[in-house]
Amino acid sequence: MAILLSCRDLSKSFGSRPLFTGLSFGLFEGERAGMIGPNGAGKSTLLKILAGRETADEGEFAARRGLRVGYLAQEDRLDAGGGEVSVGAAARAALEGLDLQDYEADIRAEHWLERAGFTDLGARVDALSGGWRKRLAIVRQILREPDLLLLDEPTNHLDLDGVRWLEDLLSGVEFPFLVVTHDRRFLERACNRVIELNKRYADGHFSAAGPYSAFLEKREALFAEAETREDKLRNAVKTEIDWLRKGPKARTTKAQARIDRAGAMIGDLAELEYRNAQGRVADIDFAASERRTKVLVKAVRAEKSMGGRKLFGPLDLLLGPGDRLGLLGGNGSGKTTLLRLLTGELSPDAGEVKRADGLRAATFDQHRARLDPDATLRRALCPAGEHVEFKGSRLHVAGWAARFLFRQDQLERPLRLLSGGEQARVLIANLMLEPADLLLLDEPTNDLDLPSLEVLEASLKEFPGAVVLVSHDRYLLDRVSTGILALDGAGGADFYADLGQWEDRRADAAAASGAPRRAGRADDSSRLTPKEAKELKRMEAAIAAAEAQAAAARAALEDPAVAADAAALAERHAAAQAAQARVDALFARWEELEERR
Repeated sequence: MAILLSCRDLSKSFGSRPLFTGLSFGLFEGERAGMIGPNGAGKSTLLKILAGRETADEGEFAARRGLRVGYLAQEDRLDAGGGEVSVGAAARAALEGLDLQDYEADIRAEHWLERAGFTDLGARVDALSGGWRKRLAIVRQILREPDLLLLDEPTNHLDLDGVRWLEDLLSGVEFPFLVVTHDRRFLERACNRVIELNKRYADGHFSAAGPYSAFLEKREALFAEAETREDKLRNAVKTEIDWLRKGPKARTTKAQARIDRAGAMIGDLAELEYRNAQGRVADIDFAASERRTKVLVKAVRAEKSMGGRKLFGPLDLLLGPGDRLGLLGGNGSGKTTLLRLLTGELSPDAGEVKRADGLRAATFDQHRARLDPDATLRRALCPAGEHVEFKGSRLHVAGWAARFLFRQDQLERPLRLLSGGEQARVLIANLMLEPADLLLLDEPTNDLDLPSLEVLEASLKEFPGAVVLVSHDRYLLDRVSTGILALDGAGGADFYADLGQWEDRRADAAAASGAPRRAGRADDSSRLTPKEAKELKRMEAAIAAAEAQAAAARAALEDPAVAADAAALAERHAAAQAAQARVDALFARWEELEERR
């Protein structure tokens, strides 16, 4: 694979706080890379540097001559199209400067807009919903067909159908891309390399070829190795400290060398402990009441309309302890209305909703209306005094804040200055202080980083009460939900066993309507032969070995020492290309066997 761009020892700070230091990596042709990392790791800033929108404080950045880079910011303002122009004109404007004939530009714009689902190219941009504006912003970058596309959180504002559309779209483009996203299902389906920015790694990042599941396996192995190394180094340091306490006299070269080595080991241990501590995540643990009631909420033929439009009904729904219902539906389909019905904030137009006596429900509001933007973090976490009560313990507000990864110097900062992810953690912290029988979570994952999502997932699975979860995070829904309820916004409400069943039904409906069918699950009639089963068992080791060879080949190719040696560069490029082809072939075979298994 030919290299597109490379970074060497990149460093960038925000004020006095370093985002990343000494970052070195490359991007190659054929890569569909996903980038993850905790909030504040510098992912968006790094993308801006790669796009030429910002410069690094230190280090070298080199791109292939003539490389055309497309860049989609988190909040694309459609500067070139404006709000008063039509969808078609906004797309057409994105093609300016590409030396296309008018008819070529028109054909290309119409082609990509049709693939994005736009049926009225004369519709005004400022009349579009947030999700459709995001689709248009994505299309405006893709139709330019860049050599490399950089996307910063492109799934923001997209509903589930929009995310699935983007997944299919990027899986079919011919140019490589690097996407920053927290959508783990997207990383699994659309990416063939995952890069994580995190100070926990010695190089400031960790990269693995393959989908997100392969990345997780390799990362866990790396973390286990680091923990083992820390334990061994700690024991070795203890031995050296015991020796030093005996007061050895540095009169010999051998004794002095051991003293120097002990000092170096102590420094190495401190650095390793610091890096391993960077894996700390928000400690999310919802408090449940002691209720033993088997039925918490029961809806019987409940119906609800808004603005003369029927949202759902008649609907029968039963929620008890341990039930975790995933709630799906497009914008305006009635998801939030149903949540308000379950708490008693709204009444059904017909039918009834019965709640257990004294039912305690805790709600996470996606619009964060409960937060006062001018309140300090201290008062938002602890409205009165300096302590909070959690599960029978009295905790100081500073310790409570630290549990959610807030620093002590942030306590007097107003909430309006916090990031979206930090505000979400404040809401979750408040929710944890409310013992509840029923948790109603309306898009709790917005702006949360992956480590926080993983902890939220574990906490919801352990919560003994009932949960109703509205989320665009399909990975979370798939892992947490014991059932799915899908609203169509036109009165329909259908139950599914899991997210996979819902996706299959959607694919069948699309096929019946003549729309192209998504790649679905493998035919159950296709079974592995005994020989193929053995091949699958050995595949993990084969992939690991091939990836190690590919990584070594890429490192050799990125070595600046051969940049001016055309012959050596060509030889290393061929070696890297062959090594990566081997990895790709193994992954393709692994996916085929795994699907059939």
